[in-house]
Amino acid sequence: MKLIKILSILLIILLGLMFFASKLVTTYWYSPLKHLTEPQLYTVASGSGFNAVANDLSAKNILKRPLLTSLWVRFFEPDFLLKVGEYRFPAFSSPAQIIDILGSGVSLQYKVTFVEGENALQMLMRFPSNDTLEFFSLDQEGHSFDTPQQVMSEMLAPSAIELMGTSTHPEGWFLPDTYFYSRGDRASSILLRAHLAMIEALAEEWAARDQGLPYKSAYEALIMASLIEKETGAAYERAQIAGVFVRRLEKRMRLQTDPSVIYGMGAKYKGNIRRADLKRDTAYNTYTRHGLPPTPIAMPGRAAIHAALHPLDGDTLYFVAKGDGSHYFSATLKEHQAAVRKYQIKQRRANYRSAPAVIKVDAG
Repeated sequence: MKLIKILSILLIILLGLMFFASKLVTTYWYSPLKHLTEPQLYTVASGSGFNAVANDLSAKNILKRPLLTSLWVRFFEPDFLLKVGEYRFPAFSSPAQIIDILGSGVSLQYKVTFVEGENALQMLMRFPSNDTLEFFSLDQEGHSFDTPQQVMSEMLAPSAIELMGTSTHPEGWFLPDTYFYSRGDRASSILLRAHLAMIEALAEEWAARDQGLPYKSAYEALIMASLIEKETGAAYERAQIAGVFVRRLEKRMRLQTDPSVIYGMGAKYKGNIRRADLKRDTAYNTYTRHGLPPTPIAMPGRAAIHAALHPLDGDTLYFVAKGDGSHYFSATLKEHQAAVRKYQIKQRRANYRSAPAVIKVDAG
């Protein structure tokens, strides 16, 4: 009888200790970690085991009890799978929240934005020079290119190369947008996504194009879209600018668009375009040559592609910048010349009185 009483007391003590230990463990597991006063970044590398990660989190002063953490996951979360990636633990996370984040597979996302109207080299410069991306090869400034052609022409899809014929020029073949990536992703994977997005957008727009347009292929429409993108200051004018260019092509008039000339000048362009530049013949000089330039001159957005394939009807053949981002459109050379005098010559005089500025001459 005495033995039974002793055993009962011991059992009560044991159950009490188990309850107390369970309470302590549960409190630890679900309580905010007060020492985490700021968000923490942590990367799970490929091949990492959970015990090693728990010990590493302890070494980095994120988790306090790595053994307890490992035992909890083993016994109470048997289906837990550790996912490779970079994770962000919010300030005052609990151990339970940290484990949920590590098993979510939702890595920290970074982003790079390719802007409409920028050229291939400018697009590459949009990549960050930090360690979030893996590059092809690094130059002294941390970027991954020798020339845009060397970096990007190798990844052009067969469908794009077929449209270009024998060329593998990368200009214009990447859709401007914001692209998200995780640490360790390759820059080439982002470029490939942008390239495939452009192919898809161009194919969809080409399939729904207006009839009777003066383009031999979707690639010529892409070239036209790049001209429209560079000439457009006010978004609502895209279709009007497209209409001017299309009518000039149909009438065998030279396009006479400055951005194409500037593109052909390359590094020789120093911020101003002179009369001699307009007379100097290059493959991209639309003042000396009829038709479209041989390649796009920038990355057009989808809206510019749509405008190229749905130009606004009308009789205008010229336009001139008004100085506020918009243009004045004219149907005759006489009207256009009057608009040039009104807007550009007057603006030039105003600029001389204030500060130097580049005066832009558009179609005509």
